[in-house]
Amino acid sequence: MNSENFSICEKIVSSSYVRQGSQARRSHEQLIRLLLDQGKCPEEGWSESTVELFLNELAVMDSNNFLGNCGVGEREGRVASSLVARRHYRFIHGIGRSGDIAAVQPKAAGSSLLNKLTNSVVLDILKVAGVRSVSSCFVVPMATGMSLTLCFLTLRHRRPQARYIIWPRIDQKSCFKAMITAGFEPVVIENVLEGDELRTDLEAVEKKIEELGAENILCVHSTTSCFAPRVPDRLEELAKMCAKHDIPHIVNNAYGVQSSKCMHLIQQGARVGRIDAFVQSLDKNFMVPVGGAIIAGFNESFIQEISRMYPGRASASPSLDVLITLLTLGASGYKRLLKERKEMYTHLAQELQKLAEAHGERLLHTPHNPISLAMSLSSLQSQSVKAVTQLGSMLFTRQVSGARVVPLGNEQVVSGHTFKGFMSHSEAYPCPYLNAASAIGITQDDVTLCIKRLDKCLKSMRKEAGPEPTAGENGPDAE
Repeated sequence: MNSENFSICEKIVSSSYVRQGSQARRSHEQLIRLLLDQGKCPEEGWSESTVELFLNELAVMDSNNFLGNCGVGEREGRVASSLVARRHYRFIHGIGRSGDIAAVQPKAAGSSLLNKLTNSVVLDILKVAGVRSVSSCFVVPMATGMSLTLCFLTLRHRRPQARYIIWPRIDQKSCFKAMITAGFEPVVIENVLEGDELRTDLEAVEKKIEELGAENILCVHSTTSCFAPRVPDRLEELAKMCAKHDIPHIVNNAYGVQSSKCMHLIQQGARVGRIDAFVQSLDKNFMVPVGGAIIAGFNESFIQEISRMYPGRASASPSLDVLITLLTLGASGYKRLLKERKEMYTHLAQELQKLAEAHGERLLHTPHNPISLAMSLSSLQSQSVKAVTQLGSMLFTRQVSGARVVPLGNEQVVSGHTFKGFMSHSEAYPCPYLNAASAIGITQDDVTLCIKRLDKCLKSMRKEAGPEPTAGENGPDAE
């Protein structure tokens, strides 16, 4: 209510009570005013009542919610189900216009404000998370793979002669198919084994650039967040290489926002060399439903160019979800989650180390991977290849989700390309292993239950396999 309505209320209810209610409302409005004025994530999270007040205020600015609105067009924000309307807080028009996902809609001032504010708040959070010099970003209602495709398609107009994308191998289908879908030929660079870690083969990348010719390469497509024993690419060196050869550089930062190490790599890469855009998932980094990503970069005009490449309007749901989440958490709440995740990584590593030693295995040494861990499964492999995959099934049926069992010798064809040793990021990794990750939102209970159930599964499988071999007979001391 406005001041005039409050004055009228004083004729109905005691003025002291009305003034108290008016002051309470002003406290909500002050928070909203700061958000509109600064465009930053509030330091402290909002209450649900403040968030809902704000969303309702925005929604009534859209034409489909005008009292007495008369719509005679083909798209007037009509919704058959009131349940659907409430689910979306009556933001029905989506975001953007047919020519630009970031454009303002004349029919939907509220949805347009929602879109602009979300992009501004997310940009602030990317800076808080460690990429201080990022200059522009936007939320796109597609997951990471299709968002990468959008980046590649935008580069096509800048480099029409280019056919190839140089890609240090990571065994994850969507980022590979993103290149194929955009119409380019991925040039797979195998990783090099350094200790237990799989790292970027910089010499092979340099040789491939010289072989193909820089003008024929669309970009280098690197990766930060990944499953151990692969570790984030050597972003600084790749960024320098891209700057030297004038080749664009797109970074797949899928779940890297939650890792200060991944974000630092991006910041440093942009400082010493070239990074054109980096793409991250909304669900993996901000605990919202699947369906959105953030495309960000250091050159505002290029990021705007990518947003204009998106055909048609877009769903506002991912923007709405992440805005509600960040307003509720506040910057301090999000930073607390990042801190807790890092602490849980140390705890998970310690518990996996103990478990590995108890079963004659070892925690692979992958210090450059800040999120994912890997435990060897050599003793299971000695029983049979089937035993390794059986462990994965046993964990899944015991409600341990996310644990990833990687046997040796897998072969997979993805969009016509054959990957030997698929899932292990290498043609011949030395041992099978199990992955577990300390991702944002993980709790101590998650770790405790996972370790307990994994321990039971390993004991059960050892019991079924019969007596263990003595040392020197394929046992842990065998050469």
